[in-house]
Amino acid sequence: MAQDGATLISKTVLGGRTVITRLRLIARLWLIPAALAAAVLGSGPAPARGACSAPLFAYRHGAVFFSERGRVERVRVELADTDDRMEIGLMCRTALAPDAGMLFLFSASTSTPFWMKNTLIPLSIAFIDSNWRIVKIMEMPTAPDPALGPFATYGPEKPYRYALEVNAGYFTRHALDDGAEVRFEPQEGGRSHPPLSLQ
Repeated sequence: MAQDGATLISKTVLGGRTVITRLRLIARLWLIPAALAAAVLGSGPAPARGACSAPLFAYRHGAVFFSERGRVERVRVELADTDDRMEIGLMCRTALAPDAGMLFLFSASTSTPFWMKNTLIPLSIAFIDSNWRIVKIMEMPTAPDPALGPFATYGPEKPYRYALEVNAGYFTRHALDDGAEVRFEPQEGGRSHPPLSLQ
């Protein structure tokens, strides 16, 4: 949980996208339940899942490559490279292709945690440092009520510069661990609809 007046990144599910929402915490308001996760927003008991909605952006695309033990794994990514895109993230998404994800590009190293508010699908997240090496991999299950929580928070002990959200269990299935090297290649002119990660 962020400290007084700190910027909190929370995932808000809008239009089926997981979104990192930056919330300004007013002095000593510790009202956010435990959870800042990168996830797809799930409509809760109140609004049905089909009612979940979020803005649709034209995302830039790219690819992330992981190198470990002589193997290379590739993930197609949409880029959350502006505040509004980080706020929406994967909110309200009901599916994510097996080899797809969202890469959050911060302008500087941060310790901001993620939560799974309004996220409809479970995710795995890799926190990556400024040298493009994984510092922490975490699993982010959906909340009991995606809209209302309670929510858990997710973040590494060390500062990170980038974060990659993929389907739950991706890193385990591909035998990728903390310390794996990461390479990112942007796609030229990569803005299109529908979002890459939707099936």
